[in-house]
Amino acid sequence: MIKRYITIAAMLLCLPVLAQANENKTHTSPIELMVYKTPTCGCCKKWISHIEDEGIIAYSKNFHNISPIKSKLGIKPNYRSCHTAVSKEGFVFEGHVPAKYIQQFLSEKHSNAIGLSVPAMPVGSPGMEVSDRFMPYNILILFNDGTSEVYHKVNSYEEQF
Repeated sequence: MIKRYITIAAMLLCLPVLAQANENKTHTSPIELMVYKTPTCGCCKKWISHIEDEGIIAYSKNFHNISPIKSKLGIKPNYRSCHTAVSKEGFVFEGHVPAKYIQQFLSEKHSNAIGLSVPAMPVGSPGMEVSDRFMPYNILILFNDGTSEVYHKVNSYEEQF
C-alpha cells in the first residue's frame, strides 16, 4: 500500500515537468516554395538566393510564359511581377516579397487571402538591388475576391530583413 502511494506521489511530482517539456516542443517544418520563373531572369535567381539565405527551401520551374500560371492562381495583372512562388499550403507570393514577410504571413491565419504581392519590380527590393538605391514599396495581401490591401509598407532597405 505504501509503495502504491509513493509511486502515485512520484508520478504527480513529475507531471509538471512532463507538461512543461511538451509545451516547449514546437515542431515547425521549413517553408518550401515552388518558384515559377522564366529561364533568363537574373533578378528571380537573386530573389531565390535571398529567400534561401533566410531559411526557405526553394524549388524552381522555368517557363517561357508564366502568365497562364498566374491566371490559374488568381493573380490579377495589376498585381503581377516577374516570378510567382507557391507554398505547400497553396499561398502565392508574387514578385520580390522579402522572406521576412513570407515567414510572417505563413505564421498567421488568413482565411480569405491567396497570398502576398510586390507588384512590378521596386529598386532595392530583394533581388532588385542596384548599388545603394532604394525605392519604398507596398507589400499587398491578395484576397480571393480579387481585391487587395496593404499588408506592410517597406520604407527602408533595412526593414526587409
